[in-house]
Amino acid sequence: MLRRLVVSLYSFWGSRTRVQVRAASFSLAAAEGMAFMKKDQRWNAGALCRRGSLVVAAVALALFHCTATAQNATPPASSPASAPTSAPAAASQDIAGTWQASVRFPGAPRDMRMVIKIAKTPQGYSAALYNADQGNPPLTFTSVTWQGADVKISGSVMTIAGKLSADANTIDGTLSAGPNPVQVSFARATPDTAWAIPEPPREMAPDANPGFDVATIKPSDPSRRGKGFGFQGTHFRTINTNLNDLIAFAYGLHSKQIIGAPDWFATDLYDIDGVPDTPGRPNLKQMGLMVQKLLADRCQLKFHHETRELSVYAISVAGGGPKMTVTTAAPNDPQGFGFRGLGDLVVRNMSMKDFAAWMQSGVMDKPVVDQTGLKDRYDFTLKWTPDDSQFQQFRGAVPITPPKTDDPNAPPSLYTAIQEQIGLKIEATKAPDDVIVIDHVEKPSAN
Repeated sequence: MLRRLVVSLYSFWGSRTRVQVRAASFSLAAAEGMAFMKKDQRWNAGALCRRGSLVVAAVALALFHCTATAQNATPPASSPASAPTSAPAAASQDIAGTWQASVRFPGAPRDMRMVIKIAKTPQGYSAALYNADQGNPPLTFTSVTWQGADVKISGSVMTIAGKLSADANTIDGTLSAGPNPVQVSFARATPDTAWAIPEPPREMAPDANPGFDVATIKPSDPSRRGKGFGFQGTHFRTINTNLNDLIAFAYGLHSKQIIGAPDWFATDLYDIDGVPDTPGRPNLKQMGLMVQKLLADRCQLKFHHETRELSVYAISVAGGGPKMTVTTAAPNDPQGFGFRGLGDLVVRNMSMKDFAAWMQSGVMDKPVVDQTGLKDRYDFTLKWTPDDSQFQQFRGAVPITPPKTDDPNAPPSLYTAIQEQIGLKIEATKAPDDVIVIDHVEKPSAN
């Protein structure tokens, strides 16, 4: 379902990385270096994180909101390395505190103001990353290490590694959220210099049935790369979306479950900019309702449901049984479905039904059905070399570098990797599935 989309760190941060898993938004950006996705009831995030907005940033599919405790790798006081001669101030000042940097990601229209808050804990250190330009929940890291002048802050989808200056006031290094690291320089903030972090936007009432108060639909700029859905402030926006994308997002379908559509459904691209008619930021289901109403009003969309036998991918349990870890997250904790690069997937707190839906929306070229019979929620990673049939939703919208087929160290295909690494199978088959049959539709009316 395109409705479960991807978002990039860029969106979470810039306009709020288009990703946080559950208000999962799908955003594939023009910069081929970050990939993340999230699904929660918020739409922001980055490869990234939890509520996100929409920004063209990376080959991103979503950003994780990773929750875990950080480990302290600072040597004990008795160790000679605990008082490095290269950074005497660091030993006395410590790395705990607030750090901030303006970061420009490839393809981004503006800098992103990032704030890292590092705190001491009984286990060592914890760290969280904030977007100072957006009122979004933070991205929390799983590990913080500091040894001598070397500082490393890492999570499932992002790592910041650098050198602490001798006066312990800057950390210069790289931010990696994909194959192309970005140079960063974080400065220690004081109460006078610290950037204010906006309050998170208020959520829409869960029982609200929103539409758009005002909305514009206009043809996309042919020179603009990227594709995405998301919230930016109080505005719902899409870029480079066709009618297949919009209907799939609104109704939770794969484009191959849309029957009888005219050819222009796949070729005519539109940008949408609208404001909800109900206060607060909608959840994923409510965003779908908004787009449903917009399509009925502006495109005069009429259709009916049928059940048809379709070519699908079925996910089932392999012979040796599942190899995934049952999550320790609570049922209402955020889910994560994020790419650190094409074919480098991290999943957190996800059922097999949800996993199938995410694979359908972001990866596979056909609908995906869950036939595992598994009821638990799992944490796992999956690494494979994509083939030409995968990630088609984003081809043409962003530059995608084909994997090297002659690399002897390249991961196996998805079909081999899913069995070897997590004990599942994914096979092409036929199965009955829901489709919508278009009865009437028009090109979007003038604004």
